Amino acid sequence: METSRRSARTPVKKGSFYHFFASKQDLTLQTVNAYWEGQRRAWTAALDGPDPALIRLRRLLEGMAQVQRHRKETCGTVDGCLLGNLTLELSTQEPDVRARLEEIFDEQTALIGDVLGQAAGEGDLPRERAEQPVARAVIAHLEGLVLFAKLKNDPAVLDTLWPHTLLLVSGEEP
Repeated sequence: METSRRSARTPVKKGSFYHFFASKQDLTLQTVNAYWEGQRRAWTAALDGPDPALIRLRRLLEGMAQVQRHRKETCGTVDGCLLGNLTLELSTQEPDVRARLEEIFDEQTALIGDVLGQAAGEGDLPRERAEQPVARAVIAHLEGLVLFAKLKNDPAVLDTLWPHTLLLVSGEEP
C-alpha cells in the first residue's frame, strides 16, 4: 500500500532513476556540481570588480547571509549550505563525494585567499593576514555561522558575519 501511495505522488518509477544516474552517489555528485556552478558564479560576481578588495569580500559574505534570510522569509526555514550539510553527512561514507567537496572548499579558500591578497596589496591588511590559513578560517567562520543559523532557524545569527570576519582578517576591531 505504501508503494502505491508513493507512485501516486510521482510519475517516476524506481527503475527510471538508473536511466539518468549511475548510482545515488552519481546523483549526489551531479547535484553538488550543479549547486557549486551556480554558487561559483555568485562568488566570482561578488568578488570581481573595481571596488576595494574588502568591500568585495563584504559583498560576498552579505550576499551569502541574504540567501539564508530570503529562504527563511519565503520557506520558513534556514536551510544552511548544501555543501556544508553534505560534508557533515556524507564525507566519512562516500569517498568520491568527500573528494569533490574538498575540491570545492579548496576552490573557495583560493578565491578568498586571492581577495585577501588584493586587500593586502591595497594596504588594507597586513601581508600575513592574506595567507591560505586565514582564507580557510573565513570559510570556516561563514560555514559555522550558517550552521548555527540553521540550528536556530534564525538568519539573525548571521548579523555578526562581516564584523567578525573583519576582525579575523585584520586583527582590528570593526
